[in-house]
Amino acid sequence: MSCSRYILGLLSLLLAVSLSPFGGAACAEEFGWGILPGNRHIPARFPSQIPKPPAPDVPPPITVFQEVPPQPVWEVSLDEAIQTALRNSEVVRVLAGFAASSSGRTIYDPAISLIQIDQAKARFDPQLEMRHIFNRRENPGAIPDPTDPGNAFIGGAQRDDYDFSLGLSKVNPLGGTSRLGVLANPRDVSPAGNALLNPERPSSAELSYTQPLLQGAGPVANRAPILIARIETERSFFQLKQSVQELVRGTVEAYWGIVFARIDVWAREQQVKQGLEAVNFAEARLETGLSDAANLAQARSAYENFRASLIGSRGALLDREAGFLNLLGLPPSNPPRVVPMTPAQEGRIESQWQPLLNLAVENRPDLVELALILEADQQRLLQARNNALPRLDAVALYRWNGLEGRTPDRRLVSSEPGEFTDWQLGVNFSVPLGLRQARAGLRQQELLILRDEASLQQGIHNAVHVLATRIRNLDRFYAQYLAFQAAREAARENLKAQWARVTTGQANTNIINLLQAITDWGNAVSAEAQALTSYNTELASLELETGTILESHGIRFHEEKYGSIGPLGRIAHPALFPKSLFPGENEPRYERSDRPAEESFDLTYPAPLTEGNGAGVPRDPGRPLFQPPVRPPEGIFETLPGLNR
Repeated sequence: MSCSRYILGLLSLLLAVSLSPFGGAACAEEFGWGILPGNRHIPARFPSQIPKPPAPDVPPPITVFQEVPPQPVWEVSLDEAIQTALRNSEVVRVLAGFAASSSGRTIYDPAISLIQIDQAKARFDPQLEMRHIFNRRENPGAIPDPTDPGNAFIGGAQRDDYDFSLGLSKVNPLGGTSRLGVLANPRDVSPAGNALLNPERPSSAELSYTQPLLQGAGPVANRAPILIARIETERSFFQLKQSVQELVRGTVEAYWGIVFARIDVWAREQQVKQGLEAVNFAEARLETGLSDAANLAQARSAYENFRASLIGSRGALLDREAGFLNLLGLPPSNPPRVVPMTPAQEGRIESQWQPLLNLAVENRPDLVELALILEADQQRLLQARNNALPRLDAVALYRWNGLEGRTPDRRLVSSEPGEFTDWQLGVNFSVPLGLRQARAGLRQQELLILRDEASLQQGIHNAVHVLATRIRNLDRFYAQYLAFQAAREAARENLKAQWARVTTGQANTNIINLLQAITDWGNAVSAEAQALTSYNTELASLELETGTILESHGIRFHEEKYGSIGPLGRIAHPALFPKSLFPGENEPRYERSDRPAEESFDLTYPAPLTEGNGAGVPRDPGRPLFQPPVRPPEGIFETLPGLNR
């Protein structure tokens, strides 16, 4: 078969495979056979076709319309809450309103970033190159017929050779490359023809060195990638630290939010009870003719508003508890009744402005990250300046050549070691005319430094204002707490006085002042609790703004290690590389009481009006907060003409 027929046969076979069911378009798209077609449509699958984890088996959430079944009580201190949040911080969560969400940071991020340092160092690792190639070459050629000048023969010689090369190269911190190489190329020709040596074994060994003199020269430019990788690892660590700081502050805020919500529910419950007493009192006076329907309508309106406020408070408490459990990394199924056991800090803490400002500038992770970005920019500027230089390399090479083989009479001949040598010494120069790209990169990096310097100054400027806001908030919340304490006491006395006035009043006594007193008392209790819990939350926020909230809670990061594949591979003892950077447990800081935290607010009512109405009885921490709202007895509003329930 001629060569052309042979090639046509191969092409026919390939075409048949490409058009077959195993090599058509579908197979080409899946397995790469044949010519891959272009994608003319977006290959989006239905969600049901995508592998997904099974949905968790979680009961429906508790709402304000449900009677809550008996639940376990979790009496938790603030230290225990922080400890739980840190223990479950594989993915760091932050508080957003009443809910928790992922910060996007995990304990694995610094270890992942650390790999960049080894990747940058790999440029200076020795490089081993080895090649083994066996070749056979047999090319046909025309040979004249010695007996017939008009005739020719097709013939050729068979050439077998072996190409071997071995080289070891190393880049040093100066940017120079040293290389040691060995080459061998034995070959055998059959028939020998006119070959003087057959087989023939040429070989050589060479030593070379190339040193950049401008671009790529010097330890500063060559170590810059390693330093940049280290800075990026530090950035990843401080990003993780900042998210953990937000987790701790969010835990503190969610904890005091539950304390406030429980007090607010208690205050609204007392308003509902007192509102019901007012309705009963107005209805009784209406029946005896000592009052009119207007007072009963006013009492009913206030009572329904109290009930609506209680429903809102109960819903807010449910949301705060759910967000608290989410932030701590606890499952939503069968949630316990969270009972905070750490009393709030009631004393005023003086703030020292300049020491706090110095701590913030030095320790805030966001400012540290901006400083690291600027430090990395300086290293990239050194790289850009080096890249803007012409390429000028000094080269040196020395080679030892050798040859051995057999002569036609089968004698072995060889050269002496070091008898034949080559050497090379010189410089290579190249430069793009104008250096436009390199100089544009240098100019860009200089502008980036100016931008990042401005960003750092803006970060410090913003930190100063935020820190000042925190200090103002501390004083404001504490002053409000003291004022609402006085307002609560005044509301208590006013409520006593209004009840006394109503119960001893004459006919047609207006009940609106009593209802307003009930409203004012409940609002004062809620406002006092909100001011004090906000003050305690702001203390943690102040520590967050100074960047010392982890240190103040005794939290340290622990680096875990595990066996991974190192430079020697699996055949050697595995080296230890970090896997994660886990925040350790916090040290005890907050007081743990033997009673629920809200009871430090003196949850007692001025005086019960009716025996056994429950007002003034401290809350049992195990009692569910979400009982069905108390409603007036049936028929109590039937005496109001034109009003239907």
